[in-house]
Amino acid sequence: MLSVRIDKWLWAARFFKTRAQAGRACGLGRILWNKQPAKAAREVRIGDMLQITNEGGDFEVEVLLLSDIRGPASVAQTLYRETEVSRELRLKVAAERKALAQFAPAPTGRPSKRDRRRIIQFRGGG
Repeated sequence: MLSVRIDKWLWAARFFKTRAQAGRACGLGRILWNKQPAKAAREVRIGDMLQITNEGGDFEVEVLLLSDIRGPASVAQTLYRETEVSRELRLKVAAERKALAQFAPAPTGRPSKRDRRRIIQFRGGG
């Protein structure tokens, strides 16, 4: 196997849960192949550099192996190697997100009628 469709490879490498999601990400420009936007039918080869943006963060990976079937996560992780810069940046963003959660805790429940009135008043309504 010399090449695989990029949407199949992203699905097999477990960056997306379905091929449809991988194809949609390509269509939205969230996948860059060698610094260029990639369509879902783009052929990926060993040694290509991919920049992937998904809900897990921003990844910059080098393709090490090709696969068009989805296997266990341990096998999927052998398909690529994430760059050090990408890994450090992703960990930094995760740490910042965790720190922000400590300063602004989520509300415990729905606002009461009194709270809703205060929110409406604060926003400049009625």
